[in-house]
Amino acid sequence: MRTLILTLALWVPALAFAQAAGQQAPHPLPYQSKDKNLGVVTCASSLCHGSVTTWKDSNILQNEYVTWSRVDKHATKAYQILFNERSKKIAKNLGLTQPAHEAKICTDCHGYVPAKEVQGERFKISDGVSCEACHGPAERWVKSHTAPGATHAENVANGLYPTDDPVAQAKLCLSCHFGNKDKFVTHRIMGSGHPRITFELETFTQTQPPHFVIDDDWQKRKRQWDPVRVWAIGQALAAEEIIDVLLDPKRSRDGLFPELVVFDCHSCHHSMQDVRWTPRLGIGPGRIRLNDANLLMLKQIIRRTLPGDEKNYNDLVLAMHKAVAGEGGDAIDAARKLRAGLDVVIAKLSTRDFSNEDLRSILAGLIEDGMNGQYSDYAGAEQATMAMSSVMNFLAKRGELKAVGNANKALSGVYDAVKDDEKYSPQKYQAALSELRKTVSR
Repeated sequence: MRTLILTLALWVPALAFAQAAGQQAPHPLPYQSKDKNLGVVTCASSLCHGSVTTWKDSNILQNEYVTWSRVDKHATKAYQILFNERSKKIAKNLGLTQPAHEAKICTDCHGYVPAKEVQGERFKISDGVSCEACHGPAERWVKSHTAPGATHAENVANGLYPTDDPVAQAKLCLSCHFGNKDKFVTHRIMGSGHPRITFELETFTQTQPPHFVIDDDWQKRKRQWDPVRVWAIGQALAAEEIIDVLLDPKRSRDGLFPELVVFDCHSCHHSMQDVRWTPRLGIGPGRIRLNDANLLMLKQIIRRTLPGDEKNYNDLVLAMHKAVAGEGGDAIDAARKLRAGLDVVIAKLSTRDFSNEDLRSILAGLIEDGMNGQYSDYAGAEQATMAMSSVMNFLAKRGELKAVGNANKALSGVYDAVKDDEKYSPQKYQAALSELRKTVSR
């Protein structure tokens, strides 16, 4: 997970908590499309995307299939893991009637499983998270996207999924790496042996083996790309997914208990002698706290870009925490109010540009919150570490971060403080942040 000096950012909402006007209808995710999936083999020819080397004078690399199949974990590796002993044990513990590699609850994210009627003759689930899993069923766009004069907008109209759109990209990636209404790693699944879900969109994007280059040509054909915006939108959408679980009566409960996966794991999973409660949220001890890691990141974005709305946002977040903990107010009402505000924030974020001063302010705010004990919960520290790494990387690319070597060394110490969730110490994390602050302050 470690990525030193990555890329990160800020986001900008106008937290007028109201209905966002003029938003386009969301594009269906690839697995929701009614178009036919033709299979990976359709893209694998050496004259298409299966070249061993990049093509000269081409505006795309042409070796995308080779990169995906050889070094991308989304390829068959994502599916093959379902055959190992751990996956077999998880399936057994869950009482599944099918092995993991056949069970929809597993293949929905470890593979690509569109409806049977839209699976073409050469489509194979065993291909894993395949080309069409991200770029959409190829039935209508596979021929037209190579036609002379074809535009990206026309390809999208023909069913190509708009991965260049940061909101669409975030929804796509989060649909598996966090979950949505159709697929979600519940507390029962984790209790059966599945690893804890950890994800931050921009960091994971940067660590992926790239099969495209965002250059002037790419941006001319598609749109201006801002990784800061990607990070910010990813944080907002992840926060929305947690709230959506709370608001969904089918997903918010597990028998007598609430769905525990949206709460902070380490509220419960630690030694009984290790008292970890802190008054950070103003709620009493013995309460299971919501995982608010993404909301903590959003706090910094609003603080910088919409200072007049910071109090309103913080009040809504605190009201939801208190209501969920049973310390006043209606939890559903509080969650709905915050959810409505986040919709507006995402709409504003999708067109926001971020200045160097924005980035510096966000970075300073993340460090300040950490020094003030806001990351007493491991999940918050984990998200903040990836966020700081991305922001620092973006500043470095702009030539705005001096002494990069010293900054990397200090950042490595911050990563060391979160490398083991079961041994996380807020005090050690604060000490690491203190060293980092010395290297990034002017």
